[in-house]
Amino acid sequence: MPQFAANTSTLFTEVDFLQRFDAARNAGFRGVEFHFPYAWQHEDLERAARDAGVEVVLFNMPPGDPSRGERGIACHPDRVPEFRDGVAQALEYARVLRCPRMNCLAGIAPADADPDQVLTTFVENLRYAAVAAGEAGLTLVMEPINTRTVPGFYLNTSAQALDIIREVGADNLKIQYDVFHMQIMEGDLAKTIEAELDDIGHIQFADVPDRHEPGSGEINFPWLFGWIDRVGYRGWVSAEYIPARGTVAGLGWLKPYL
Repeated sequence: MPQFAANTSTLFTEVDFLQRFDAARNAGFRGVEFHFPYAWQHEDLERAARDAGVEVVLFNMPPGDPSRGERGIACHPDRVPEFRDGVAQALEYARVLRCPRMNCLAGIAPADADPDQVLTTFVENLRYAAVAAGEAGLTLVMEPINTRTVPGFYLNTSAQALDIIREVGADNLKIQYDVFHMQIMEGDLAKTIEAELDDIGHIQFADVPDRHEPGSGEINFPWLFGWIDRVGYRGWVSAEYIPARGTVAGLGWLKPYL
């Protein structure tokens, strides 16, 4: 059976953020992830996770300035020092939270940047972050994101991510495979997951087209969850969707796995 985690940035938003750890555990989740922890003291997050009895399994590195629409800066040639500062900040949170992996967001490619320089910057930043993460015993993941939800995002397909992994050459760099994004961009989820299994470090999911809970759209999640198990994936599978009717009301999909 897959190990299910809850993304507490999108689920259990009916309560304050630090209360969502307990809410996730009470609903049956053993793991939690979230987008960005940096608005909270890492000691407070660690205490909330410990008291709830859940494992923090993933969070994102600093994204730049979200108020300006930034979704990561790893591909920005003029912001390498800021990116490296973000690596250090994320590693400190990971250390306190005992989180084994962090996600590096490529970001939206600068419109006026040379494409070759954008690629070179992304590869070099990933190499730097992977080395730093490896020294701390962590896995670094990167997430392809669909161009409908985030137009202009630099990393869009799992094939592109695989090419970059080979270029970076770090054993601890993996793909964060988000079923929602990959169904939109490339489909063929089952065979792609099977073929890329060794390079997948984390899986997230939401149904398509509206990013709601399983059963709200076009993906056959009971079959897909079974397939993920059958092909030998042993990592976390994280619910990162926007509940259509409230978090608890939308958890019917989870009941067969409790």
